[in-house]
Amino acid sequence: METAKKIKKKKLSLSAKIIIGMILGLAAGIFFGEYCAFLQIIGDAFIKLLQITILPYITVSMILGIGGLTSDQAKLMAKKAGLLLLLFWGISFVMVLLLPLSFPEWESAAFFSSSIIETPEKVDFLSLYIPSNPFYSLANNVVPAVVLFSILMGIALMAMENKDAFLQALSTVSQALIRMTNLIVGLTPIGVFAITAAAAGTMTIEEFGRLQVYLVSFNIAAVFLTFWVLPMLVTPFTPFKYRDIVGLSRDALVTAFTTGNLFIVLTVLTENCKQLFETYDLKEEKTDAYVDVIVPISFNFPNTGKLLMLLFILFGAWFSGSTLSPMQYPTFVFAGLLSFFGGVDVAMPFMLDLMQIPADMYQLYVVTGIINGRFATLLAAMNLIIFTLMATASLTGVMTVSKKKLTGYVLITLLLTAGLIGATRGYFSFAVKNVYEKDQVIANMQTQVFPAPREVHKEVPKDLKPVDLGKPALQRIRESGILRVGYNPESMPFTYFSEIGELVGLDVDMAQLLARELKVKLEFIPVNPDTMEEQLQSGQIDLVMSGVVVTTPRLEKMIFSASYMEATLCFIVLDHRRNEFVTNTAIKNIPELKIGIPPTDDYFFDKIKTYLPQAEIVEIKSIRDFFETNEHQIDALLMHAEGASAWTLLYPKFQPVVPVPDVAKIPLAYPVAGRDREFAEFLSQWIKLKKNGLEYPMLYNHWILGQDAVPRQPRWSIIRDVLKWVE
Repeated sequence: METAKKIKKKKLSLSAKIIIGMILGLAAGIFFGEYCAFLQIIGDAFIKLLQITILPYITVSMILGIGGLTSDQAKLMAKKAGLLLLLFWGISFVMVLLLPLSFPEWESAAFFSSSIIETPEKVDFLSLYIPSNPFYSLANNVVPAVVLFSILMGIALMAMENKDAFLQALSTVSQALIRMTNLIVGLTPIGVFAITAAAAGTMTIEEFGRLQVYLVSFNIAAVFLTFWVLPMLVTPFTPFKYRDIVGLSRDALVTAFTTGNLFIVLTVLTENCKQLFETYDLKEEKTDAYVDVIVPISFNFPNTGKLLMLLFILFGAWFSGSTLSPMQYPTFVFAGLLSFFGGVDVAMPFMLDLMQIPADMYQLYVVTGIINGRFATLLAAMNLIIFTLMATASLTGVMTVSKKKLTGYVLITLLLTAGLIGATRGYFSFAVKNVYEKDQVIANMQTQVFPAPREVHKEVPKDLKPVDLGKPALQRIRESGILRVGYNPESMPFTYFSEIGELVGLDVDMAQLLARELKVKLEFIPVNPDTMEEQLQSGQIDLVMSGVVVTTPRLEKMIFSASYMEATLCFIVLDHRRNEFVTNTAIKNIPELKIGIPPTDDYFFDKIKTYLPQAEIVEIKSIRDFFETNEHQIDALLMHAEGASAWTLLYPKFQPVVPVPDVAKIPLAYPVAGRDREFAEFLSQWIKLKKNGLEYPMLYNHWILGQDAVPRQPRWSIIRDVLKWVE
């Protein structure tokens, strides 16, 4: 009976509750599907609660830890332990930078986004690293600056005599923050349930498949570092053996992994390190004292377990279809290191923003953290043990170097790392299927407005009678009952033929709106950019609605409506050459550069020749020929980014690049027949009416930004697809 009562009274551990919360969240997401989306609010609230104490605690604990040292201790540790710290950080970043090599090839392209035309904000490194206003740095989560402030404050305290009272006060504040954190951590099962349920209920199967890339690569790397790279690193420098290190620390490692909490095993790890020195009869007068200082101080520095989390930034770039440029890697390394002096929950959003990766990726990080956090804590515990053993051995003079062991260790580690990355990539190539479908998305997009009666000609009819240009345009259109609109079939996404042979696009829908409001029939006539002016002046068509760029020569020959869109000039290049075109300076340094321009007047030829006098300019006959044959061996094609993004959906090996900092805008408008200024003014006012209403924004979002390009289907769920309780 007493045993039964004890079992009843026994409470579940927090880790068990978190696991239960995650399992229940997954079950709820699968059962209810998108009905769980509202739980995201609870998840967001939980994340904000977790971040309340992180920066204050890091600030207080670092000042307390460093300020409590003596000057001699600090100097000795800076000399000996500092180099070791750099070694451990180096190992971490080498692994982080190598792991993306295991990621599978992922063919991707995207609709136009304003992000590709935005000039990247320059990183203010002075503000990032120097806390000119510590309160501002704290309030705005500028983690590197907060860390530097804390280090300087701790160093200043070391030399002060009457610091005990202040340090005692800081210790009290630190304990209060820890208790406050523990109260919030008690809500973790609820937060994990909400986040997991929202993710499981809304994330697509494809996204789940891609997420395993991060989960698998991270955890394999964590295990490899924990049980080979770090413990074997000790053997060439100390008498300690691998089996003794792992065996003695086994309980602490299991506890750290089970709870996901490194702090609670610090005492055990400290005693393990002392015991190991005693077992090998290497204990000296100051051995225990050094261990007592090194463990709590190094706890406040970024460890391998923390830094490995930076892999998520590189995964986030891969997942979202972008890559970091070579110029971003130094910032990634240094900002990542300093930001991880603080809590990961502060550093990760900061790094996502700094590397210009979608901020909503953080939600995926939180979900993966439920699993990865335990492996990261396991690695952090091993990092603390190995660092303490090596630093103490160095400080007490018992460290020696065995060149034979070191050479063997390095060679075996390199071979194992290469094999690990190769095997992981092989697994991903089998398990993560890349089925590119966005070409079918744009090829199957359909009209977004109620269509007007229309007739589409793929060639100019031989018996086409010219319109009477002697009459005002609106009068003749109403009398004939027909609005003749010229279109270019290669002007994606404004006018082009869909997979089923239907003429679609933004300007097709705008033409249908105009015809319907004028209560006339539509007749689409193909136009050639070279003969567009002639077709307008001969009376073949009333106007052209096909993403026509306004240029100075065209203004001399044709009358245009007001601009309905400001497009952005860009270069279309092969993906692997993107970085050659990201800045104006880089482009001018490309030898034997050959730029293609679509069929047009001499306007862009002159502009490009002025901008890039060393380049050879080639006018191509067809945009499609550039993608499929590129017979002229052109390096880049000049066109506007809105159209370029649509073309790269069909040809995802290419990418639109807007050079910075001089971003050039070009207007798109509708030229009218017969130089009819009255009709042009009518169209200008009509465009203004549509842009201020609901129609044009809806069409822009659909055709240019790709919103609802694929009709969104409800996520599969048991409640809808199995039980049929809801529609």
